[in-house]
Amino acid sequence: MMSDAEPTVEIVDVLVIGGGPVGLVTALQLARNLPNHRVKIIEKESKSAQDQYGRAITLYPRSSEMLDQLGLADSLAQQCFACRSTVNYDKNGNEVPGRGWSFMENMNDTKWNFALVLRQKYQEEIFRQALAEEGVQLESAWELTKIDIVEGVDMGGHRVIGTMENRARQETKLVKCRYLIGADGGRSFVRRAMDIPFDGTSSEDKWVRVDGVVETDLPKPRTYCAIESPTHGNVLWAALDRGATRIGYAFTPATQQAYTVFDEDAAVKEAVAAVKPFSLSFKQVDWWTIYVVGQRIARSFFVEDCIFLAGDSCHTHSSGAAQGMNTGLHDAVNLGWKLSLVLQGLAKADVLHTYEKERLPNVQRLINYDKDIARLMTMHLPENWTGDADADPNEILGKVMAEAGTFTSGLGIFYEPDDYLNVNQFARLSSILPGQRAPDVKLQKPATFEDTRLQRETPNVARFYIVMFVGRVEKTKSRLTAFDESVARFPWLFDSKYPISWLSVFGGPGGASAYEIMGDMPHGRVLYDEDWVAHNRYGIGADQGAVMIIRPDGWVGSVVELGEQGGQGLERYFKRFLILGDELSR
Repeated sequence: MMSDAEPTVEIVDVLVIGGGPVGLVTALQLARNLPNHRVKIIEKESKSAQDQYGRAITLYPRSSEMLDQLGLADSLAQQCFACRSTVNYDKNGNEVPGRGWSFMENMNDTKWNFALVLRQKYQEEIFRQALAEEGVQLESAWELTKIDIVEGVDMGGHRVIGTMENRARQETKLVKCRYLIGADGGRSFVRRAMDIPFDGTSSEDKWVRVDGVVETDLPKPRTYCAIESPTHGNVLWAALDRGATRIGYAFTPATQQAYTVFDEDAAVKEAVAAVKPFSLSFKQVDWWTIYVVGQRIARSFFVEDCIFLAGDSCHTHSSGAAQGMNTGLHDAVNLGWKLSLVLQGLAKADVLHTYEKERLPNVQRLINYDKDIARLMTMHLPENWTGDADADPNEILGKVMAEAGTFTSGLGIFYEPDDYLNVNQFARLSSILPGQRAPDVKLQKPATFEDTRLQRETPNVARFYIVMFVGRVEKTKSRLTAFDESVARFPWLFDSKYPISWLSVFGGPGGASAYEIMGDMPHGRVLYDEDWVAHNRYGIGADQGAVMIIRPDGWVGSVVELGEQGGQGLERYFKRFLILGDELSR
């Protein structure tokens, strides 16, 4: 029973519910970008270094890229198992190429061309430490028990009142906030409190996962491996950090019926059976679980203009393609910069509605893949299968996972062109279109000529980057002059109070002075594309050049010409959502 004393009232700008990776990364972005605002994050469980290992383990390349732009990936890489190898064994222990996780060996076009395997326990420690460095501590053992929306308060005001309880301390607290983010998992209280339907189904299929340190005669144990078991489905074997391994297998009806009580000993016994014909013994067991396979999507990710859902609170699926945490981090990064700009008064509140608009179609794509992958891993053909009824599910699984490869890696995830953040303006200037990922390309710094990368030069600090691909200056000189004249009509593009930074990328070997190459000082930071790798990857002609607008999260917002229409193209793009001129001062 809670204390009868009048609860204290705390006023913050953003209240984040849930201390997992999604909540932590969202809160971290807000804390960094909003030093004059208050961000609070709570978690109903006790979060400590003693947390169970379990849960998510794999970050794919695009997630690693996004975390790199937030300054987090290097710390993850220090501890991770970097998995670049896969193998698939049939029921007799023979290698079968091109099946299972083989797509992971073709995750190219990125520095992070591997699966970054680090158990969630350790990832959360890194995220919590980074958040603490921004002055925000995760407050554990506080449970949100009620949400009230205050009538008569303007949008963007402190419209939300959250009631929090700490049962161990018999304490109740009220928190008033402008925005509340529910990153509180598949059983989300926020989703239920806001009466948001969670559409989808849970199947009868169940899977078991066991983590620990093992001994085995499996020939390639430090890989992402699939074993085509005739009794336990398509078995997952994943090399983990600190020399550990995860074994995952289908908890079939036959296995369920064989046990009155399915405990850790039973989970280990069945893991040993699942990897036959290879031998397996556990030197230690860190964690094990059984869970029901299903797919669900919240009907809304943003309600009342002040309540967001992110991660498992708005979409759940199987761990078949190891997408849960990756998809949640995409949510966190997409939402983080948008809410930061709105709270700073730099962007119109309408931009918040693009969070659901952009994330929902990608979640639906994931669900569609996941339904097929989950059934195939449990040795069932997809529900809408129209092919050979006797087809080998393992063979079909390999094809489905290969087809989904660029989506699974995240490198192929895109946002549909629109008239707001992903705007087509000038055709045929670049092979990279608005809404697509901005490829990370090698560049050189001036004077020292030391190597750098585009994503290293465009960190996610809630700023847009205008990247001028200058091409071959002797050929683009007239275009540069016309562009300079056109942007001069919009001096606010260079005003530091707006969330815009400039980079100039010169094609070819760098000279002693960028000024001497151009005959004037370039816009923003100078970088060289010595071998034309960057221009070629972006499909930008050396004699034409182009100007890319790169969003804070590393997707292309628009492309404008390096010429007399360039300034107008930039102005058309930014005026759609930024608060400019007199509006900003108000």
